[in-house]
Amino acid sequence: MKQIKIDPDYTKKVLAELISIPSPSGYTDQVVHYVCDKLSELGIPFELTRRGAIRATLKGKSSSPAKSIVAHLDTLGAMVKSLKSNGRLSIAPIGHWSSRFAEGGRVLIFTEKEPKRGTVLPLKASGHTYNEEIDTQETSWEHIEVRVDENTESVEDLKKHSFEVGDFIAFDPNFEITPNGFINSRHLDNKAGVASLLSTAKSVVDSGVDLPTNAHLLFTIMEEVGSGASAVLHGDVAEMLSIDNSTVAPGQNSSPNGITVAIKDSTGPFDYHLTKHVLDLCKENHLNYSRDVFRYYRCDAASAIEAGNDIRTALVCFACDASHGYERTHIDSLQELSKLLSLYLQSEAVSERDKNPLNELSGFSTQPIVKDPLINPEKPVRSDQYEDDEG
Repeated sequence: MKQIKIDPDYTKKVLAELISIPSPSGYTDQVVHYVCDKLSELGIPFELTRRGAIRATLKGKSSSPAKSIVAHLDTLGAMVKSLKSNGRLSIAPIGHWSSRFAEGGRVLIFTEKEPKRGTVLPLKASGHTYNEEIDTQETSWEHIEVRVDENTESVEDLKKHSFEVGDFIAFDPNFEITPNGFINSRHLDNKAGVASLLSTAKSVVDSGVDLPTNAHLLFTIMEEVGSGASAVLHGDVAEMLSIDNSTVAPGQNSSPNGITVAIKDSTGPFDYHLTKHVLDLCKENHLNYSRDVFRYYRCDAASAIEAGNDIRTALVCFACDASHGYERTHIDSLQELSKLLSLYLQSEAVSERDKNPLNELSGFSTQPIVKDPLINPEKPVRSDQYEDDEG
C-alpha cells in the first residue's frame, strides 16, 4: 500500500465543472452524463440504474468481498408550489434546508419551454416600503417568493411565459476559489465529495496500483430526499464507505482542513470494524483527521441499510462550514480525503468471511470486552479486567 499523488488542479477543475451543472434532486440527468463522460475518459467501466444512479468498477485481484465508495450527485433546490396573483412564484424546498439561505439567491426555473431566471425574495423586501417590518417578518418557505425576470403581474402572465406548478428550481452556486485554497459555494454537499472521488479514481488508474478486491464507485441521485444508495448496490458488496460533508461548527469536532470520520449520525452508529479500519489508515499514514458524532445528519449509508443490504458502512467527510447554506471547504481537506480513499482502495477487506452473506460463528469478529461478562454490579470493575480483541 502506498500514498498516491493526487492532482489538486484536476480536483478543482472537476469541482468547478460539477458545480456549474444544476442538479437538484429529481433533475440530475445532465450531471449523470457528465460523470459518465469522466469515467469513460479514465477507462473505468460503469452501468446505470433505470433512474441514473451510477455503478462503476475498479477491478481487483479478487471479485469478493467487494468494496464500494459512494457519493451523491443531487443537491438541494426548490420547486414551484403555486403561481401567485402578483405575478410571482411560491416555492417549496427540495431537500431539508432553511429558507433563510434561499433569500437573495438567483435561480434558474426549468419551464417546459426553456429555463427562466429569477430572484428569491422575502415577501417584504423593501425597507423603503416596510421599514422595520423587513427585520421582524417570519423566516419560512411560506414567507418568500421568486420574482421572475419577465413582465408578469398575474397568474395569466406567468402561464403565458410557460411557468407551471412543479417546475424545478436550481440556485446559482456563486462558486469561488481563493488564492489560499478556500472554496466557497452552494452545493459543495456533495459535489466536493464527487470531485474527490473522481480525483482518487484518476490517481489509482494513472498509478497502476493493484487493488486486492473489486471496488465499486457509486454515484447516487436522490440522497438529499432520502433514497440515496438504496437501489445501486449489488449482492457482491460487503462494505461501503460513504462520502459526505462534515459539520464544522461550535460544539462539533469536525476538522476544518482535514478529514472527519463520523462514528455515528442520527440513524445510529456506523460499523465498528470498518470505522476502526478507516481510523487506522488515517493514523498509520499521518493524515489530518478528526472524529465526530453528528446529531442531525443522514447519508447514503442509511438508505443502503434501510433497503435491506447487510453491509458494513462508514462515513468519511470533507470539511464543510455552514452546511446546507453558503458552504465553504478547503482544497487541503479534499486532498486529504482523496489520499484516504486511495489507501482504502488498496487495503484488504475488513473481513474475508464477508464474501458469504451467512457464516458459522467460528471466525466472527470480537470487540473490546471485560474478561468476566458476569459482573457483580456492587463490585467496581478494575481496569485490568478489560482486554482488547487484538491483545
